Amino acid sequence: MHKLVVTAAALAVLASGTDARADTSPPTGWEAQDKVTLAHPEWARNAVLYQINTRQFTAEGTFAAAMQELPRLKELGVDILWLMPIHPIGAEHRKGTLGSPYSVQDYYAVNPELGTEEDFRAFVDAAHAQGFKVILDLVANHTAWDNELAKQHPDWYEKDWKGDFRPTPWWDWSDIIDLDWSKPGVREHVGGAMEYWVREFGVDGYRADVAGYVPLDFWETARARLDAIKPVFMLGEVQQAAFHYAAFDATYAWDWHNTSKNIAKGKGDATSFYGYYAENESLWPRQAMRMTYIENHDSNAWEGTTQENYGAAFDAMTVLSFTGEGLPLIHNGMEACNAKRLEFFERDPIDWGRGEDCASGDLLKNLIAFRKANPALANGQWGARMHKLETDRPEQVFAWVRTAGENRVVAFFNFGDKPVTVTPTSALADGTYERFGTPERVVLREGQELHLPGWGYLLLARN
Repeated sequence: MHKLVVTAAALAVLASGTDARADTSPPTGWEAQDKVTLAHPEWARNAVLYQINTRQFTAEGTFAAAMQELPRLKELGVDILWLMPIHPIGAEHRKGTLGSPYSVQDYYAVNPELGTEEDFRAFVDAAHAQGFKVILDLVANHTAWDNELAKQHPDWYEKDWKGDFRPTPWWDWSDIIDLDWSKPGVREHVGGAMEYWVREFGVDGYRADVAGYVPLDFWETARARLDAIKPVFMLGEVQQAAFHYAAFDATYAWDWHNTSKNIAKGKGDATSFYGYYAENESLWPRQAMRMTYIENHDSNAWEGTTQENYGAAFDAMTVLSFTGEGLPLIHNGMEACNAKRLEFFERDPIDWGRGEDCASGDLLKNLIAFRKANPALANGQWGARMHKLETDRPEQVFAWVRTAGENRVVAFFNFGDKPVTVTPTSALADGTYERFGTPERVVLREGQELHLPGWGYLLLARN
């Protein structure tokens, strides 16, 4: 049988007039494939995220009051404003007095505590007029107990062993109940809401809460439908490479965040970052924007303030979050050295009055300007790869180089509380540079000693 098959195949080749001996191409099926099919909006190239907790952002806690702060944010230099959920909050099984913004009572309405639909539209319009993009926090995995969907479509929800509504298992999320994503109606309702806010109010995308708890195919479908309306930006609260193929521009870099905190607390050294950046280079798509954050609403409320988590390491870790491969985030209040864990279920306005006691605002503003002046630091595939710079102190000093054309950025971080003298043992960074934040010129050479204070850093650029 084998001979007959081969002979028949040979005859077919001869009949076609081709020479089988000339076909030396390898078998198909192993070619490298770029699975990323989405296209980032061009305005995301150098974007910095800024998260707004509208309830706590101003003394009034409203869209109208937040709108008055837009000129200040423009001066800071941020680009994409991420608003925590804007929808009415469930009353049944509510936590605290005001409840969690992530307990959504109606995907198609605005929380009256924050203002009216007209107030929200005015905020978006004003933000657009000043050059910002606005993304909304979308809570797709679950709803409030008293969301009308629970009455109208009880079959759209997951049930416990007794057949009753249930929160997400294992977590203390008693104020919400889980949607059942096997139901087409769930997809139509939530997906329709996503289209509604983009189409009717002009929002520019979403931050997807617990995105990994929702089927990936939903997000991919939603992204395609939203992009058909306008180019959008999607940030997913998930840490999986596959979510970047056709759904999300950016995802959470939890491993980066946890590693940075551990080092700051003396539970690791400079080599602790090697695992994160090695995987980032080998596994994740070049197009992936991974949010390297110091603080967000969850970390502030449940893990501690930036002072609690980072202490004297705050400046160095912040600089790394803005200059290493990654998408930086500023959580509202970071620029004012907010020193308290903001209440999650109550009104607890940020204290913006620390003034001269706080240098973080200037640091963040200067870092944003530095990123935008150096193409090597752009987001995703637009930015340059980090290359490890070898030194004689690898356990204490984290050093790297990013180069894009004539632009080069070099960084040294002392991840210890004692001063260190460090010497590059490679010529990778040889050259003359300008030091971040100063007009000082710095010459680097292999074998040249550099001195860094405890938790200090040296950030250099050449254009």
